[in-house]
Amino acid sequence: TGGLGPTADGLTREALAAATGVELVQDDVALAHIRALFARRGYGPMPERNIVQAQFPRGSRAIANPHGTAPGIDMTIARPGRTDCRLFALPGVPAELFAMWHDTVAPAIVTAQAAPRITKHRRIKCFGVGESKLEAMLPDMIRRGRDPRVGITVSDTIITLRITASGATEAECDARIAPTEAEIRDLLGVLVFGVEDDELQHAVVRLLKERGETVAVAECATDGLVDHWLADADAESSTLLGGIVVHETEAMSALLDIRAADPASAGTAEAMATVICELTGATYGLAIAAMPAEAAGSNGSEREGTLQIALAVGENVRVKGYPLTGHPAIVRTRAAKQALNLLRLALLNSEPPGK
Repeated sequence: TGGLGPTADGLTREALAAATGVELVQDDVALAHIRALFARRGYGPMPERNIVQAQFPRGSRAIANPHGTAPGIDMTIARPGRTDCRLFALPGVPAELFAMWHDTVAPAIVTAQAAPRITKHRRIKCFGVGESKLEAMLPDMIRRGRDPRVGITVSDTIITLRITASGATEAECDARIAPTEAEIRDLLGVLVFGVEDDELQHAVVRLLKERGETVAVAECATDGLVDHWLADADAESSTLLGGIVVHETEAMSALLDIRAADPASAGTAEAMATVICELTGATYGLAIAAMPAEAAGSNGSEREGTLQIALAVGENVRVKGYPLTGHPAIVRTRAAKQALNLLRLALLNSEPPGK
């Protein structure tokens, strides 16, 4: 993908022609499409430089691009003594290449196979333990050679288990994946929070909607990140009643009527959760206290100390301290996810709030 644009650094078509020993030839149908696209979008006359986008290695075929000016290239390359090589080149613009892949390239690949074979992935999202501990909870599941395969990756503190299966049909792949997914869920329990593109905020919003409940957030160390994530996950704004970000003890006093001697203490987190719950009438008040003083530096060293996070439900409040570990660049993100996970577990009744 990429390199099919009209600029001088778009070298894919020239490279294909040079590699296969053929010249570039103009496709008049493709050129007419490009000219029509410029006219339809009101761009004015097509620049002469765009003519290059209608040039293809001799013997290749154009792949229609309904959303852009760069057609793709479908090229079959003979290899003496071996099977032919089928090469597809697509523009790099995601909206264009995805449509072209699904409409043209993927079907061509499937029909070119003597016995169609599909590979499908299923991503299981987990949070709450480290990668090595989670792997130890899945005996023999990550080993090489297993069918279906299970891979493990970590990104921004979220662990993803990817199950991969192959079969003649999508339904066959699903049938092969299902027992392994069920086993993973059985072994990991509440550590699994979602699948595919889910994030913790999506899991929380789903649970709140199922229960007909709401949340409000008061944040210090996380700078409004939890509120932002929840708002983004709930387009209907039916579960998040509001949020307040405070950075100083004066702000805590003015906005939350909290006079905190230590804004990083468990008592401050408890008061923040209780007050935000009362102010908004939310079912849950979620609060993240200030970053502890020993973690306030920004010299690139790992943070230290314990961050206090609280969850209030009416008069019941649960306060939990989370050790700050890792580089400063990830501490805030991890803290926000710890807060969301505290709420998620309460919604699952796995760790109910209460002193």
